[in-house]
Amino acid sequence: MGKASSPAKSLFGRRLREARLRAGIAQDKLGVMIGLDEGSSSARMSRYESGVHEPPFVWVDKIANALGIPAAYFYCDDDRLAEIMLAYSALSEKKRKTLYANTMDLIGTI
Repeated sequence: MGKASSPAKSLFGRRLREARLRAGIAQDKLGVMIGLDEGSSSARMSRYESGVHEPPFVWVDKIANALGIPAAYFYCDDDRLAEIMLAYSALSEKKRKTLYANTMDLIGTI
């Protein structure tokens, strides 16, 4: 999992599909959750996942919120860093502060 991902055009779609499947949410349901019309939500989400279209950031932010992950995850070109983002987003604020402090200590900036 550590190598950089494929070209940027398909990066968003790949990350969206991974996150959606990880959350166990169908394309149409995710689309409806973010405010898309029920009749077109599955096709729209499919186009996003396949890389045919990429949504504007306001929609990306809605998708990220619906999935409970940071929007930056969709654009991260390093798989390990993307996984770290997901893990970080699942932590409590107290554990986030601890992780941050430990990371800064590890790299020698504190």
